[in-house]
Amino acid sequence: MSSSRLVSAAGMLLAGSLALAAPGAQVAALPALQADLQQTTVSGLSSGAFMAAQFAVAYSATVSGAGIVAGGPFYCASQPGRFPFIAYLNNALTTCMNPAEAQVAPPVASELLKAAHDFARDKLIDDTANLQRQRIYLFSGTRDRTVTRAVVEQVARFYQLAGTPAAQVRLVDNVAAGHAIVTDSREDAACDQTQSPFINNCGFMQSQALLQHLYPELKPPAAALGGKLIAFNQRNFIRSSYSSMSNTGYAYVPDACNRESCRVHVAFHGCLQTTQAIGMRFVTGTGYNQIADSNRIIVLYPQAEPSPVYPYNPKGCWDFWGYTSINPLAPDFYRKDGTQMAAVKAMLDRLGARRGTR
Repeated sequence: MSSSRLVSAAGMLLAGSLALAAPGAQVAALPALQADLQQTTVSGLSSGAFMAAQFAVAYSATVSGAGIVAGGPFYCASQPGRFPFIAYLNNALTTCMNPAEAQVAPPVASELLKAAHDFARDKLIDDTANLQRQRIYLFSGTRDRTVTRAVVEQVARFYQLAGTPAAQVRLVDNVAAGHAIVTDSREDAACDQTQSPFINNCGFMQSQALLQHLYPELKPPAAALGGKLIAFNQRNFIRSSYSSMSNTGYAYVPDACNRESCRVHVAFHGCLQTTQAIGMRFVTGTGYNQIADSNRIIVLYPQAEPSPVYPYNPKGCWDFWGYTSINPLAPDFYRKDGTQMAAVKAMLDRLGARRGTR
């Protein structure tokens, strides 16, 4: 998933038993499960990592931790420049990916944190003081040339400047991984590759490692799943017709969560990892469900989708530069009321609603 593959030079935008719900299966409403939303965490790969980073900052009163796999800091695409010279897409493809290759500087965490403070003052995002309680897992593969370490390490710097204790931030940068989420499955690509479906065998389940950092003292993953993977109607939560989000999302619900209050983890897929592109590989093959099952964690898998026309998003990426915004010079992708951000928060609110709520 090199930058040339993610986008063309012409300007393509960044782009009991387990019940498997395949794409196209009958969907239902997302259930109200009285989840404990104060312990919500998020994670993602690539554009999903950027989405996780901005969601964690914008909704910091709700989110207690984030796993950023090959992604950069909040509001990364705003640099460099100031209105009217900000080119969010260009920054997303250079500053926020492989700045050395593009011959530009990496993002500057201090400037991005200053912007976050300003947005919080204006009530566009939650109070940045909440960042001090968050736990952060960061990963940069040594063979990743798509989003490089220079970008990922600025997330650590962002949180350091925000006052987050160093013990709560973990940066893993010693694995010879390409641009991918990591597993220990022989069915997946070799560790150093960057190719579809961007799920690589490096000898450990990264989803489980990051969740163990975000929620210390988790029990080992379940050997056999006893919960249910459900397909639900995402359109119920999307306010804009220009969201580039699929009609269908997915959630893994451990059986205990039908009776007890559970935490929620939101897992954001990367570009070219939608169900249209790779089927259910991200949802069922990355290890989230196994550790969630034994630890009463609901895993929410919201879905972006490829969009060949406005909003132009041919790779099915999450929006971290403004393709869902009407005005590209003043995008709202990073705000609580941004199209995709608000939709995912509405899904969380539904999971947190009292059982029996319609």
